[in-house]
Amino acid sequence: MASRVSNLRESPLSGKRIAFVGCGVMAEAIAAALLRAGLVSVHQLTGGEPNARRRQELIARLGLETTPDNVAAVRGADLVVLSVKPQTLEAAMRDLAGVLAPEQIVLSIVAGATVRRLQEGLQHERVVRSMPNTPAQIGHGATVWYPAPGVTPQDEQLVRTVLEAMGLAIRVDNEDMVDMATALSGTGPAYVFLIMEALIDAGVHLGFSRNIAEQLVQQTILGSVLFARETGKHPAELRNMVTTPGGTSAAALYEMERGGLRTVIARAVWAAYRRAKELGAGMPNGGPSDL
Repeated sequence: MASRVSNLRESPLSGKRIAFVGCGVMAEAIAAALLRAGLVSVHQLTGGEPNARRRQELIARLGLETTPDNVAAVRGADLVVLSVKPQTLEAAMRDLAGVLAPEQIVLSIVAGATVRRLQEGLQHERVVRSMPNTPAQIGHGATVWYPAPGVTPQDEQLVRTVLEAMGLAIRVDNEDMVDMATALSGTGPAYVFLIMEALIDAGVHLGFSRNIAEQLVQQTILGSVLFARETGKHPAELRNMVTTPGGTSAAALYEMERGGLRTVIARAVWAAYRRAKELGAGMPNGGPSDL
């Protein structure tokens, strides 16, 4: 208990209040990460959430104080985390337009929502745009973030502390990189999970039980990532290390290349990037595509 109190005293978030507007999975992940790291106490957090069942879940899981009133949720908060779905962003901004005090910081995790759109919709200048990903829920996330020009170095330190509680956090100077990160790392876990699913199914087709196939695939992917980080080698070099001429890896990789795996992945990332741009332009039902 003493160490937790000490952490709270040393934290840049000490005495700061954080409000979540929209309390879905990622908002819960951020709150849980901050509490797990001892950076805040639950009394420093509040949430605006219209769904009564979801409010009860958050009380049961985290002890998080919630309200159906977004204006009440953000009142007195130092940092407002805008964590609604892109499709409900306009409604949330209408609730908060002109309500936020000049010193309050808005941290958006809404896919595609540009700084300009947020500033105009909220009638507020101090906005930080970010894109975390799903592994943030277990402290191994990757987040890219971009501060608007009006955000101070002190504001940035507060935001950085929040985002680094979830894992890697990279500040960028070009806002378009947030959309790029949405397509690469934000959506990236879905690509990895699909590859995992395909490998597991292939293992079952070979004759493994699903349980054994899952264990082998999970450990193979985890071990490969850790090995790449440990060695620091280029992926192509690592691939060559395990590809013997005329061997099993060479046969498998030939089929992947013949099937256009690289092209499919590249097209998928570009499709996600364009979709992020569509969401940013306020087209929740999609827009024109050249695919």
